Amino acid sequence: MSGFDWTGLMRLGMRGLGLRPADFWALTPAELTLLLGHERGQGPLDRARLDDLARAFPDMTRDDNP
Repeated sequence: MSGFDWTGLMRLGMRGLGLRPADFWALTPAELTLLLGHERGQGPLDRARLDDLARAFPDMTRDDNP
């Protein structure tokens, strides 16, 4: 289980913004952030942050499936 509050984020998107589930899931994080009114986001993705994300969410191959 991740520490990310998916329920809260879905509530904001679907109830707060009135998005349909398919529209919510089609948004990029940047688009959702903008719709939620957070004008200041993080800067551009740098190499260090990309490496952090790659470690946190490694690519899976067909051989990795249980």
